[in-house]
Amino acid sequence: MRQDDGAEFISASLGRTQKGRVSLAHYYTEPSHTFAEYLLVPGYSSTECFPANVSLRTPLVKFHRDEEPALTMNIPMTSAIMQAVSNDTMAIALAKQGGISFIYGSQSIEAEAAMVSRVKNYKSGFVSSDSNISPDTTLGGVLELLAKTGHSTMAVTEDGSANGKLVGIVTSRDYRVSRMSLDTKVATFMTPFEKLIWADADETTLTQANDLIWERKLNMLPLIDKNQRLRYMVFRKDYTDNKENELELTDSNKSYIVGAGINTRDYSERVPALLAAGVDVLCIDSSEGFSEWQRLTIQHIREEYGDTVKVGAGNIVDGEGFRFLANAGADFIKVGIGGGSICITRETKGIGRGQATALIDVCAERDKYFKETGIYIPICSDGGIVYDYHMTLALAMGADFLMLGRYFSRFDESPTDRVMVNGTYYKEYWGEGSNRARNWQRYDLGGSKKLSFEEGVDSYVPYAGALKDNVETTLSKIRSTMCNCGALTLPEFREKAKLTLVSSTSIVEGGAHDVILRDKLGRD
Repeated sequence: MRQDDGAEFISASLGRTQKGRVSLAHYYTEPSHTFAEYLLVPGYSSTECFPANVSLRTPLVKFHRDEEPALTMNIPMTSAIMQAVSNDTMAIALAKQGGISFIYGSQSIEAEAAMVSRVKNYKSGFVSSDSNISPDTTLGGVLELLAKTGHSTMAVTEDGSANGKLVGIVTSRDYRVSRMSLDTKVATFMTPFEKLIWADADETTLTQANDLIWERKLNMLPLIDKNQRLRYMVFRKDYTDNKENELELTDSNKSYIVGAGINTRDYSERVPALLAAGVDVLCIDSSEGFSEWQRLTIQHIREEYGDTVKVGAGNIVDGEGFRFLANAGADFIKVGIGGGSICITRETKGIGRGQATALIDVCAERDKYFKETGIYIPICSDGGIVYDYHMTLALAMGADFLMLGRYFSRFDESPTDRVMVNGTYYKEYWGEGSNRARNWQRYDLGGSKKLSFEEGVDSYVPYAGALKDNVETTLSKIRSTMCNCGALTLPEFREKAKLTLVSSTSIVEGGAHDVILRDKLGRD
């Protein structure tokens, strides 16, 4: 609310006067709050309320009330657009669990597109081969390609192209580096076509291909056309992954869904390259989204591609910012400024807002916009998550999904090094606003290629192991809490959730207190 007592001042030296009236800044009378200042109050739970019945499916992009969203996720988790978090390895691991990674854009266009391509080609029912050699390729060339793609199974075609005439296959079992010269040609050690089991690309379904793989105990089945040209490859491991990861997120071609970050500078070159690589959704990576630069970026994408290309925007912290990006055409909107664990924007620039208050405000405006227009724009809560239960609170407050940096940076699949400090393993983690990231495009500096000051730090986070194990534990907590509130879906959870502010004393009460923990005494 605007605090303005209408007082008349005689002295013009007080500044900003109009007809003797002093214009004051806009003041919010209520303090902004963090997630740690809230708790959920349990509600009635029916006999149907148990975790296995809970669905965490959530929309990723906007949709009309009479339509289904074009993109959804099976879990409400995305990984942050950060160098220290989201590369192709992270994208594959998270898609297996039902979420989406946004590969970081603070790298060359070619490098980012290559990461997207590796994700899209990693998991498909019918895979287009990306590791192709000719019979004249040497063992040295095979090893170079292996280092580049990480794929040990290579198609040997007459011309070395992905869709050339298939003449053989090379796997790691076909050669021994210690016993063969690097000049040895593939033709001498490949498995020739005559000894391969293959299938007709035009007549074989994915189910039939998998059946043949299991019946003949194959690791890979090539699919060829009537001219013996390679069309696809089907891998045993893809079928196994599908059975192990029931929530995995794939497109109509059975490829993993992946997102990518873009900036407000080189989007006219970066966007087409990412689309050519197969990206499913884009997100503008910026320190502050209430900006004409973001509107112009979205406008360009709409003019070039219409509504088929999905792009999220942000970050903002109030309803006014939401309206701006909604009117600009954003497909989802990110909330949060200064709440990230490595972000120092608030102490450096004095801008931001408590994440819980910002989220509640924006979600209320989202719901109001939906009633007015019939268009639902998903909200992504970005920042402020310290404990797993904060994720549950964010979802109860209205977030459709979360963007997480520190959380995912701790896992094996993040792109940073694991280091040992004083006998304990950590992972490196740095902010996009740090000098280490050198992500100047993120800050709308009008073409400047130098950060005048940092808005992020370079740090370590405790190493936590594999993504799959940690995500499963976190989701178990979320599902359990939803059951405590009598909800089996996220929309139902938002409707039924009852939130209460807590005092500093009750925060202490909520943890272990008035006891001496056994591990503090060094006992088992």
